[in-house]
Amino acid sequence: METINTHQAKTQLSALLAKIESTGESVLICRNGKPVAMLSQPPAAVSPDPLAVHPELAGRILYDPLESASEADWPSENR
Repeated sequence: METINTHQAKTQLSALLAKIESTGESVLICRNGKPVAMLSQPPAAVSPDPLAVHPELAGRILYDPLESASEADWPSENR
């Protein structure tokens, strides 16, 4: 892990971000020799299963709420 001071972090932010993207290595930012922040990649995002969010509804929802609805799925006022 690379350690830099706040001035370096400010002046080289774009280069630091590019390095983190390419290598995945974290960068520790220090002020007066004391750690104050760390730059690193965010954790991998996990897309939740819409039915797993509310398991008590899993048996009652018989469709994917994220799927597009067709014209036939919408109620008609003239029916």
